[in-house]
Amino acid sequence: MRTRSVVSRGRVGVIVAPANPSAEPELTRLLGSRADMHVARFPVRRGLPLAERLESYNDELPLMVYAFDGLPLNAMVMACSEPRYLLGPDEDREQCARLSAAAGAPFASSTLATREALAHVGVSDIVLVSPYQPWLTELAERFWKTAGLTVTQTVQVRAKTGYSSYAVTPSELISQVELADVPEDAVLLFTGTGLPTLPVLGPLSTGNDRLLLTSNLCTAWWALSRATGQHVTLSRVPHRSRVPAQGGHVPAQGGPVPPQGSPIPAQGRRPA
Repeated sequence: MRTRSVVSRGRVGVIVAPANPSAEPELTRLLGSRADMHVARFPVRRGLPLAERLESYNDELPLMVYAFDGLPLNAMVMACSEPRYLLGPDEDREQCARLSAAAGAPFASSTLATREALAHVGVSDIVLVSPYQPWLTELAERFWKTAGLTVTQTVQVRAKTGYSSYAVTPSELISQVELADVPEDAVLLFTGTGLPTLPVLGPLSTGNDRLLLTSNLCTAWWALSRATGQHVTLSRVPHRSRVPAQGGHVPAQGGPVPPQGSPIPAQGRRPA
């Protein structure tokens, strides 16, 4: 009798903002069959100004790591970038280290996961694509510069109803990035786990040599690497490629991540 090998699935705990519409769908697609996702949401804080609400997420984070009530997890992520821009990169990293110890599992904010992903692909210069209000976009730009990156251009994206990562549509995101005259060989970092980024990767990288990275893509790469204990490569995958039956590449629009260290797609080229 021929037996089939059983691949162990990892467990990832994900902490998200209450109204985030994109983090769970995109992370589910990116984690694929290699890890199960378990989600907890920050408490709703109605009526608070944005800055105070973001501060409350940072304040509540140490308690949120216990929201899974003993569920064994292989990795945990805060899939919410905006609050971390109120901190500096060093404070962000130090708090994640403390929370890893408290949770008994590797913990990263989406910003820390993104920093590690950028280092993984050898990126030093980025075009920052931000859907935030201008004051928060300025903080985001300062964060990445302080982290040692060169922000060569900032593309401010706005939904029809105003500044909100939750309200921007894929078509609005595509059109506004195209209007920004971004260089053909740029590395674009889309900040915001609430942005609908998977549908835009193919259209914005076709016919050029750009590398497109997103908060959700980087968060999934970090979480999958820790949850499976295997090396996962963040690299280029042609957007028309299909998923082989076993192993191989994944679609650039973010299909299931195959097992045994196969790559998660950073749409476009990988820097030399």
